[in-house]
Amino acid sequence: MSGGYDPRAVANLMLDEADRLGIQLTNLSLQKLLYFAHGIYLMQTKAPLVSGYFEAWQYGPVHPSAYRAFKDAGSSAITSRATGQDILTGRPRAIATPNDVRLTGLLQQVLNSYGRMPTGRLVDLSHAKDSPWSHVVDRAKAEVAFGLRISDTVIIDRFRHHKVSIGAEPLSGDPSDDTPFA
Repeated sequence: MSGGYDPRAVANLMLDEADRLGIQLTNLSLQKLLYFAHGIYLMQTKAPLVSGYFEAWQYGPVHPSAYRAFKDAGSSAITSRATGQDILTGRPRAIATPNDVRLTGLLQQVLNSYGRMPTGRLVDLSHAKDSPWSHVVDRAKAEVAFGLRISDTVIIDRFRHHKVSIGAEPLSGDPSDDTPFA
């Protein structure tokens, strides 16, 4: 599947909405929320929310280009927005934020449902048994997997396995940063 918004633009919009709701996001929590929004959007429309792909990293699904855009924040709350690069001058340029009421509503729904959860709880949710992340990681143990990409097809087939019990307590410790599997 192809199409979808620039993941950095959707991340910027999510950060704007999080600020409006008084929610601080780290890069690790942003990655999980972006993944949940992408999965919900895929389930509803059968079309991708963001372009590119998610990968199965140690602490759950990560969109590499969105991750790189906010990597400098480390484990601190993100206070900046992703920028692009002007191909002619090489200078940073603003990334246009999608002007889509349905998208904004989806991001608000995701933030209201998951945005205040501790990062460790978001990681636990993304690791649910038989979820897309779990499926890709388990498959990689038995066969060669390149980059541990989580395809949109796998997300559509397995996103239903995310069981959400609303609770603030994480089931594991809060990680401070994510890394790809070696």
